Amino acid sequence: MTVAYRTAGDPGNPPMVLLHGLGDSHADWETVLPDLSETHHVYALDLRGHGASSHPGTYSFELMRDDVLAFLDATGIDRAVLVGHSMGAVVATLLALAAPHRVTHLILEDAVPPRPGALTRPPLPPPAEPTAFDWAAVTAIRAQLNDPDPAWWQALARLTVPTLVISGAESAIPHELLADAADRIPDAVLATVTAGHYVHTEQPTAFMSELTRFLDTH
Repeated sequence: MTVAYRTAGDPGNPPMVLLHGLGDSHADWETVLPDLSETHHVYALDLRGHGASSHPGTYSFELMRDDVLAFLDATGIDRAVLVGHSMGAVVATLLALAAPHRVTHLILEDAVPPRPGALTRPPLPPPAEPTAFDWAAVTAIRAQLNDPDPAWWQALARLTVPTLVISGAESAIPHELLADAADRIPDAVLATVTAGHYVHTEQPTAFMSELTRFLDTH
């Protein structure tokens, strides 16, 4: 596996790792990258099957989690703030559950590990035109959303990392799912922003305000 990434900010600042959503890449963070890099040394990754990272044909949340852990090892990052959007939020949560000592803070944007039966994502036919990402990742990730490991949801009650859940009030992701997850995570903070699923691009100022407030108080 080769993982492509972009860095921004002073290397002397605390590290922050950004994980994008399904079908996106590191470039999806452009709206907030300048602000995030003022206080952190930011690493914006392309997850497997996306952007310039390897497209190995095999995909799962667990494989992506392991890729990010290997990335932390390869770059010498001991502990970092993890920020995940959508698919990236699930990957970030699984990493924080598996290796809480590698994560200082967890920010989950409009997604959490799905509760069994909470989401229905029917299979999508491949588009006629080529995509910049491996379509096999879409099929695999949507299948896991439909039939998630029940242990993921149960494990949220044991998550020890300070966690912020940002909900897009106008998103198709059920707010109740995010609220229930925040209730399960010890001392988690739930913030709601008037936006759709892409809070950080639709309302970057509000997104940064919630993130900064959380980091300043935790």
